[in-house]
Amino acid sequence: MPAVPLIGRLSFREYIALVFGFTLLALESVLHVTILFLPKPVINWFYRRSRALFYGFSPHVKDRSQEKKICDRILNAKDFGDLCALHGYTHEEHVVLTKDGYLLGLHRLPSKKGEKKSNPGTSTGKPVVYLHHGLLMNSEVWVCLTEAERSLAFVLVEQGFDVWFGNNRGNKYSKKSIHHGPNTTKFWDYSIDDFAWHDIPDSIQYILDVTKVSKLSYIGFSQGTAQAFAALSIHPQLNEKVNVFIALAPAMSPAGLAAPIVDALTKASPNVLFLFFGRKSILSSATMWQSIIYPPIFAQLIDISLIWLFNWRSVNISTNQKIAAYAHLYSFASVKSVVHWFQIMRNSVFQMYDDDVLSPVVRTSVSSYRPARFPTRNIVTPIVLLYGDSDSLVDIEVMMDQLPEHTVARRLHSYEHLDILWGRNVHHDVIPEVLNALDRFKELPAEHVANGKAGS
Repeated sequence: MPAVPLIGRLSFREYIALVFGFTLLALESVLHVTILFLPKPVINWFYRRSRALFYGFSPHVKDRSQEKKICDRILNAKDFGDLCALHGYTHEEHVVLTKDGYLLGLHRLPSKKGEKKSNPGTSTGKPVVYLHHGLLMNSEVWVCLTEAERSLAFVLVEQGFDVWFGNNRGNKYSKKSIHHGPNTTKFWDYSIDDFAWHDIPDSIQYILDVTKVSKLSYIGFSQGTAQAFAALSIHPQLNEKVNVFIALAPAMSPAGLAAPIVDALTKASPNVLFLFFGRKSILSSATMWQSIIYPPIFAQLIDISLIWLFNWRSVNISTNQKIAAYAHLYSFASVKSVVHWFQIMRNSVFQMYDDDVLSPVVRTSVSSYRPARFPTRNIVTPIVLLYGDSDSLVDIEVMMDQLPEHTVARRLHSYEHLDILWGRNVHHDVIPEVLNALDRFKELPAEHVANGKAGS
């Protein structure tokens, strides 16, 4: 098909999809502004009507199960602390200042259920584990499960670990900088590069300073794995501080997305993407829609979106778990970080952010230009990948080709992306694999791994 002028990468069909996307975005913006001016009683009326519609069109049997009760409590929990308290855990809050001036919120679970540390903010003498969330998420995704035995975080605490949780700049717990306010475009001018150069290494160093240990174990989910791949590849000294990196639903260079509109966006130039989404936070109206839509309907809308974007059916996650967890799924992230992912998908390479995107007409020689890539084969830290064979974002062969030879991969049969966090059987399929990896590598010298003996 012919290429459309001014948007050289797009075919005519993709251009039409892009225009359709602009129209939907404009409509959503008008609705958003309108709702902002509506009085609270009107908002409550819409909420009640959405609930009535749900019960009117859905076969409904009153769910009085224990899972439904805890689901409702999780749904109404305001923050990380409330979620932990529901299961009997006492958390700590910490703040780390990055070298470029962002204030990141860290959470910590230092004690087992029902116990409270007498001197917060000090070493426990326990082995330390650091958990990091994915794109458009925050630390709550680890603790919003309807059963404590299915929460990796709570199981790690009960197994005797000092468990820490990171938060990316810009999200619910890290929306502050000493240089720029969150209403400025400069605050949101960051990509995966900045997570790798600052957020991950600065958070790890803070945790090591507080706990007085020399190494910790890193567990990332989705983009939380990409940030660690990037950070470990560009900070050789960071490898000496991480005894094992466990990547859940690892993300490095996804093949692409199922939705035609989004697929067209991945091929468009960054200027078109910034025109589409702006230069601040992406999808910032999601919290507004969540507040006015009845939770089961909101969960169904998320399910439809996941099918449309990624072809994920989410059949391994119970309905009550979806309603509970989806309420804590979204958090703020920069448009630039999403644009960075689109660049990675377009080029099929785990690269740094490309500030100098050239037109295909200008890029005539194969040797004239190449965006800088993260040197992931240089990672010395032991790597264990846990991936679902039904996850459309993971191409394990491509990923293994970009990682060092000592990388170990474990396939999870019939698992999709979010299943690894919230699936019905994570306590049987996922958590034991994580515990085995932690036990295997916690005392293994880096030289042993670098010599390729980790996969034996």
